[in-house]
Amino acid sequence: MFYITSSDNVKIAVYNYDCGGTHTVFLIHGWPLSHKIYEYQVERLIACGYRVVSIDLRGFDNSDAPACGYSYDRMAADIYGIITALRLTDIVLVGFSMGGAIALRYMNIYQGYGVKQLILLAAAAPSWTQRPGYPYGLTRSYVDGLIEQVCTDRPKLVHEFTHNQLFACPQSEAAKNWFEDIALSASGIGTLKTAISLRDEDGRKDLAAVSVPTAIIHGAKDIVVSNDLVRIQHMSIRGSKLYTLENSGHGIMYDELDKFNRIFINVIEELHPA
Repeated sequence: MFYITSSDNVKIAVYNYDCGGTHTVFLIHGWPLSHKIYEYQVERLIACGYRVVSIDLRGFDNSDAPACGYSYDRMAADIYGIITALRLTDIVLVGFSMGGAIALRYMNIYQGYGVKQLILLAAAAPSWTQRPGYPYGLTRSYVDGLIEQVCTDRPKLVHEFTHNQLFACPQSEAAKNWFEDIALSASGIGTLKTAISLRDEDGRKDLAAVSVPTAIIHGAKDIVVSNDLVRIQHMSIRGSKLYTLENSGHGIMYDELDKFNRIFINVIEELHPA
């Protein structure tokens, strides 16, 4: 791990697994987690000959937790700063949940600089909450309740999320506790501010900005990101391919681990053989 300092002087933790791979897979985690959620993908990608770069978004795990700066625009700027600092090209950009929405914002603001392929995993996009003219996703009042719980009992919120909402397949208590520990490693301010962004950000214009081959992988039993949101992504991103895991929930990279990894690696290798 090392740090790259953002343009607003925030240290972002970066993890660079480089054994000389030609193509780079860049992994963005979701709320309220960290780079650790990709543990069982990183090892597979390295074995297949890819360079892997993952990060902790600002406010999470080993990155700085500033008082402000948690908009999608700002976090997309963090991604751009890392890509340019490391001089990355031929990137497969991967975003899970909120990380998917941030990846889409990056594609919009920076015209997909350096990105050759986009993979969205249970992406909380284009808008996680309902708004006028957009009756999809969660209600604002429900997300307001989550935000209130972040402010009053964050450990309980994290426990309920990781034990009751993240998975659709049976998981061991040890695995659920591991995800709970990852979520608790986030700062309180980062968890709060990004929850507000999840509620307020509208990324509908981001979808039309995607001009690279895009794969959407989604769990049919996801109760965090609805099937409606995935349908909108698929319809709005020209030429995108949708892969549905029928028995997976929101924790898509873990619920059906072997099946997910096969699809994930095959999608990358189809366009970017190592």
